[in-house]
Amino acid sequence: MNLVFLGPPGSGKGTQAARLAEAKGLVHLSTGDLLRDAVKQGTELGKEAEGYMKAGELVPDDLIVGLIEDKITSGVLKNGFILDGFPRTIPQAESLMAMLTKNGIEIDKAVLIAVDDDEIVKRLSGRWFCPACQATYNHPAKMPRKDGVCDHDGTELKRRPDDEEAVVRNRLEVYKKQTKQIEEFYRQELLLAEVSGQQSPDEVFESILEVVG
Repeated sequence: MNLVFLGPPGSGKGTQAARLAEAKGLVHLSTGDLLRDAVKQGTELGKEAEGYMKAGELVPDDLIVGLIEDKITSGVLKNGFILDGFPRTIPQAESLMAMLTKNGIEIDKAVLIAVDDDEIVKRLSGRWFCPACQATYNHPAKMPRKDGVCDHDGTELKRRPDDEEAVVRNRLEVYKKQTKQIEEFYRQELLLAEVSGQQSPDEVFESILEVVG
């Protein structure tokens, strides 16, 4: 089973991808982990990727596709994989599909975890942390006993700058402009399977199990 996971920031796709990978014996490939692993292994592509990362530049699409191909040829992905965070654009999706076809591999499903904007804002702007002990809280799953105060040491809770509502809404606009086209790409390929991410995490997972079979 080879899957692509799609969804806006805050949709929970990373958590669900990791959970499904463990349940089904698949390899969970997030872009960040893929790059860090290649750098750590010291492969030729890893060294090339490290140069871009150290310079603070985006790693080119063909390099990321090459890293995925390295995993395929090494046999690590022979029992299936979940791609999380890639592809993000139409050219990336096309490059990925061409590489997989060359290697005799197909994507079985592109799973979209759909969550509306207001719910995303509520989730991400509802994340807080304690600057003293680093305990984390979030709406609605884990709320402090006293509003705005850490349960452990009474410190006033803080919100990370990228979780401010205006920043979250901007991230959603970027997602819609750059990544939402991917949904249509996989829909046209008859691979898109959409599940509601506005259920409880367990219900979302059950819905994913139903659509992937």
